[in-house]
Amino acid sequence: MVVAQDGTGDFPTVQNALDHALDKAPIGGRGRLYIEIRPGTYRERVVVPQDMPRVTLVGKDAATTIITHGQTAKETGGTFFSATVDVDGAGFEAQNITFENPAQGAQAVAVSVHSDRAIFRDYRFIGWQDTLYAASGRQYYVHCYISGHVDFIFGNAAAVFEDCEIHSRGNGYLTAVRRTRADEPTGFVLIGSRLTADEGVTSVALGRPWRLYARVVYIDCWMGPQIVPGGWNNWNKPEAEKTAFYGEYHSTGPGARLEARVAWSHQLTATEAAAFRPEVFLRGNDGWNPAK
Repeated sequence: MVVAQDGTGDFPTVQNALDHALDKAPIGGRGRLYIEIRPGTYRERVVVPQDMPRVTLVGKDAATTIITHGQTAKETGGTFFSATVDVDGAGFEAQNITFENPAQGAQAVAVSVHSDRAIFRDYRFIGWQDTLYAASGRQYYVHCYISGHVDFIFGNAAAVFEDCEIHSRGNGYLTAVRRTRADEPTGFVLIGSRLTADEGVTSVALGRPWRLYARVVYIDCWMGPQIVPGGWNNWNKPEAEKTAFYGEYHSTGPGARLEARVAWSHQLTATEAAAFRPEVFLRGNDGWNPAK
């Protein structure tokens, strides 16, 4: 199906396509639904419901294909209701699109992802506070740009971010993981990514524990000077220093002041870091390898 604002496609809005594309699906079921989104700024909220698995959204270029809608938690009644795009169907995939929530002054989610085996490629996520809610399931982000200010990658998915740019628009925190048990197979892993910032941003922590067993690992990442020497913040929860797992392997750049890191973080060995590669960390019981 094709979405185009000028009327040359099958549908004029993304949500219209999601609501009615199955009306045109072959009788007897379907495989994967591909929705091509032609360049334009689509000012709408989009929901991919749980009963619509295997949906792919494809744009031509993320810089010119934008889905945006600015609402905050205060306006909608809660952080989890503020998302511009809410993805609940399993096996979701997307490429070459920008998801944006330009609102400021409170939590304002650009995209909320509850999809298992979700893949985002060549994407841009633009927000301020709580930009990307990687809520649950296994998720893989590659060649993506994610920007924000406070806790702008948060949630309790098992998520890998590979070859991405994580851009801080203000002093704050990059990640906030909601992991509540030591045996949960969740957490965030950033591999071969760049941590950048706006001019004048001087104090950014790699993460803080939304819940006590938060787990975040950086592997082969370049870190700009905005990263605080200690690296991590305990969110005024001293008890989290015993339960959270925060690790790095081969961090480089002016923000990689490893000798100054908080004592309760970890510098990983090659063997330890290998367990967080996408083909291992996201494998699950079905042997999923999104990088393949």
